[in-house]
Parts: sequence; structure tokens; C-alpha cells
Amino acid sequence: MILAHELTKSFGARRVLRGLDLAVEPGAITLMVGANGAGKTTTLRILAGLARADGGTVTICGHDLEKARGAALARMSFLPQAPRFHPRLTTGQTARFYGELRGRTRRDVDAGLDAWGVLEFADVPTGKLSGGLRQRLALAVFALADAPVLMLDEPGLSLDPQWRRSLQDFLVNEAERGRTILLATHLLGEWEGKADRCLLVEHGRSQGELPPDRIRDCFPRLERDAVPSV
Repeated sequence: MILAHELTKSFGARRVLRGLDLAVEPGAITLMVGANGAGKTTTLRILAGLARADGGTVTICGHDLEKARGAALARMSFLPQAPRFHPRLTTGQTARFYGELRGRTRRDVDAGLDAWGVLEFADVPTGKLSGGLRQRLALAVFALADAPVLMLDEPGLSLDPQWRRSLQDFLVNEAERGRTILLATHLLGEWEGKADRCLLVEHGRSQGELPPDRIRDCFPRLERDAVPSV
């Protein structure tokens, strides 16, 4: 479970989060939607421990992110908007490095690469991968964590339709396993009717929920605004 209370964050004079509250339950896919600049990416980076809030609290599976940081981070896996890998390391070397960090075997790593269609590129340096292949490598690494809390920021933008469907299937299966899943996306049409909840963020605050089967009707401008956000 993810709980955030009264999160605030500013970058210089710009206030991005203004007391944001969030509760994400296990066993469900929860979308976080909002226009560019609403604060979605900043929120996810704070929840993932990559940025510190100016105020407020975060708990992951009951562990306070400030007071029990190691325990909280050990229970999550986060996929950022634009994953980056060392360009000279191969796909296989990169996956094995992250697999070792998570205590996974070589067989686990190869199976993960195969599941996301990148095993045949195991000897290719990541700097030579296309955007879609690099995103699939990132998803393979993300899945290796086998964590109870999964957070993703715009994971489908670099994927073709087939692999976006594979991503959906993967997340649906993970939710059925009881995982807590929080996903920020602009691809509303593809998630409409497939997510369990849809949280609206505007101007750095939580603004309630949208019906997950009618997201575009409630907020039609989002899909026209599908570029990375703050």
C-alpha cells in the first residue's frame, strides 16, 4: 500500500505540490492522471525516494519513507519516464547487474529478458538500442524486482501497440497477485475500463477520482497533451 499525506514541493519560486494526499490500495491498478505540470512525475519521484518532499509524509507497505527508508525502498520498483542505462554496457550486462541487486539468478534474468523480447539483443550495447527496445529492457529490469509495490511513469509512450498490450497484461496479472500498482499515463483510451481506480491531480493537489471506464469523457484534453510532465 502507498500512503502520502500533505506532500509539498517547490523548485525555487515554483510550487509544484501543494498538500497532495494519496492512497493506493493493493490488488488494483490505480491510474494517476492530470495535465502537464500537475505534479504527477514529482509525486512519483518522491514516492520512489528519488526526490525529497519539502513537507508531508509517505509510507510504503507501512514503512515511513523518511524513518525507515531502506525497508520502504526494498518493497517497491519504480519505472521512470525516460530510463537511462550505461551506453557501453550490453543489454545482458545491464540486466544481470540489476538482477544481482535483487538477488535473482542468471536464469531469472534471461527469462525476464525473453519475456520482454530483448534476450536476442543481450550482446548489444544499450546505447545502440532503439527507444522501444530500451523501454522493454527497462520493463524487464523493473519486473525482476518482484516487489509488492509497482510504480510507473508514462511507461507506454515508447512502446508499439503490441507491447503496450503486453504491459497491460503484465500489470493486470500483478494486480491479481495482490501488488499495489500506481501508474501515471496520458494514454487514457488504452487504460479506460482496464484500471480499477483513476486519481485526478491538478495544480499540485489531489482532486478526487474519475470513473475508470469514462476517463476521456471526464478529462478529454489529456490525450492531446501527451508529453513528459513535471
